Amino acid sequence: MSEVMDKTGPAASVQQSPPAEQKKEKSSLWKKWKGMPRKRRRKIVRLFVFLLILAGVAFGVKYFLDNQGGEQQTEAMVDVVHYDAISSTVEGSGLTKAKDSETITIATTGTVKEVLVAEGDTVTAGTQLFIIDSDDARTAVDKARQDVLGYEKQLAALQKDIAGLNLAAGYSGKLMDIVVLNPGDTISKGQTVATLADDTQLRLTQYYSYAYEDMVYQGQSVEVSIPALMSSITGTVEAVHMVSRITPEGTKLFSADILVTNDGALSAEMTASATVNAGEEIVYPYEPGQLEYFRTGELKSTVNGTVISSSLVNFLQVSAGQVLVRIDGEDSEAEIFTVQQSLEEARKTLETAEKNLANCNAVASISGKVIGLTIQPGDEVAAISDTSSLIVNATVDERNVSAVKPGMMVNLDQWGTPAMGTVESVSLSSTINNGVATYPMVISVDNMDESLQVNSYINYNLTASENDNCLVVPLQCVRNVSTEDGESKTVVYVKGDRPDNALEGVIVDEMIPEGFWPVEVEIGISDNYYVEIKSGVEDGTEVFTQMQISNSYGF
Repeated sequence: MSEVMDKTGPAASVQQSPPAEQKKEKSSLWKKWKGMPRKRRRKIVRLFVFLLILAGVAFGVKYFLDNQGGEQQTEAMVDVVHYDAISSTVEGSGLTKAKDSETITIATTGTVKEVLVAEGDTVTAGTQLFIIDSDDARTAVDKARQDVLGYEKQLAALQKDIAGLNLAAGYSGKLMDIVVLNPGDTISKGQTVATLADDTQLRLTQYYSYAYEDMVYQGQSVEVSIPALMSSITGTVEAVHMVSRITPEGTKLFSADILVTNDGALSAEMTASATVNAGEEIVYPYEPGQLEYFRTGELKSTVNGTVISSSLVNFLQVSAGQVLVRIDGEDSEAEIFTVQQSLEEARKTLETAEKNLANCNAVASISGKVIGLTIQPGDEVAAISDTSSLIVNATVDERNVSAVKPGMMVNLDQWGTPAMGTVESVSLSSTINNGVATYPMVISVDNMDESLQVNSYINYNLTASENDNCLVVPLQCVRNVSTEDGESKTVVYVKGDRPDNALEGVIVDEMIPEGFWPVEVEIGISDNYYVEIKSGVEDGTEVFTQMQISNSYGF
């Protein structure tokens, strides 16, 4: 009886039915499922099966990819800062030309008497080349000489008549403090007859606190307030003077000269002040100032004589070159100008005519080789080039132009013929092509043996700079990075404990492994593989090169 009780007593409670609430919940879900339309239950079953299949496919793809090539691994590649020799080489090509050449032309008709040279002949300076008889050339010289003599006589007579007789304004402005001169009055050399104030512009000196020294600069536009006119006009900072004016309040001031254009309403001694718009801040001067004339000067007579007429009137606006006082004669400036222009043209005509006549009996002015010979009026009749000394017109790009200096030796090669040249000049004016700036360079080369062809391309290379013993690293170790402050830095990533000179706030745009720190370096010259390190790291320092990715099979 006790055994039966043991089996049905407390020990049997382990296999009791679920609580009533659980039974009720399962019963409710079953009733909902059974209560669903058969069509809807089929849809739910199909969706469930589809999701199971999709999960299985995804698991299989992931398993396949993870095991296709073996497990991928990344490894940080490093190099070591070390001492080595390095040189920077500049190379390119250019066109050879004769350093000295002469072209002879005939501009008039004539009869060829004799040709004394042939194409390719080598001649010395002074060698006669050909003889042409031309009456037209001689007539042109005679006429040009007569014209020059005639204009010279006219100009000498006019200058004698009016030399020192017309007193004119040297620049535009306003007359002040004039001396009243009447016709017949005697005037002396050096006598001051008026003050000329240039009021086309006026100058205003303003003082500003040194707190704004970086906000005021030459050429800057400022707003100038004129209380007397109850208006403001635009002015320009002419100059900034870093003087040291101390105010009673202890403020240190610098000065700026402001120029304003006068439209006729401004005058000296007007009170004005200039404010500077510096972004979100307006810079005010310490105190207003007074307008001053741009410049002033005295009008003085340069001769002794008798006044014929005077246009001097106080506050009269005059222009540069305007005659104000005439002394012992009438104004003939226009006539003089016309004669001077005619004389200049006549002299040019005479020079051309004399050269053309000389070319009719041409001699070589330089030693060289005859490279062209035609005998038609107006054509080049002979071209002589000194091929013993050549120049090479080449270019050097913006990366290397600062390292190329006059006097540097240059290796040359023209279709297998070597030569040695010298950098003669490097221009500061560049040409932009495909986003790259190039600078003209002239190389001089001796060609006494005439082994180099003229007007032909030649290759060049030169060592722009070199260092026999300096710290170097591979080019790929050096990176240009930006900081959070917007600065650009040249760095290498140093391996090991954080160095004292490691940079803060570097913006990283690539994967840099842990244990590498950005250190700013100063670089020098470079070749195709290495770059010089001037400062920042020491010999033997390990630096990051790049990340290498491999799988378990070693590739």
